[in-house]
Amino acid sequence: MLENQKIRSASIIGPLGEELTIDNLPPPETTRWVSRRKAQVVAAVEGGLLTPEETCARYRMSLEELANWQRLFDRVGVPGLRTTRIQHYRERFPDRLLSS
Repeated sequence: MLENQKIRSASIIGPLGEELTIDNLPPPETTRWVSRRKAQVVAAVEGGLLTPEETCARYRMSLEELANWQRLFDRVGVPGLRTTRIQHYRERFPDRLLSS
């Protein structure tokens, strides 16, 4: 039975070098998404703290929006997640539609 259960990390190192756990991720009721918080969520998914489906349910977002955050973070890092820079990155990476 244990082989069917996924082992989850208790903590990971976040994008700014901080320790991230489920308890210190942005709260589910977050409405102001600054780039640092977005990066923490992306790191939580990539590090195995949350699955993409859990993340979307927790933060009431679509898989497409999460995928956009992941692409921006992978290409540009934390600054790429700034809402004010979206148009710049659309021009720089025209192969994909990027939204905040």
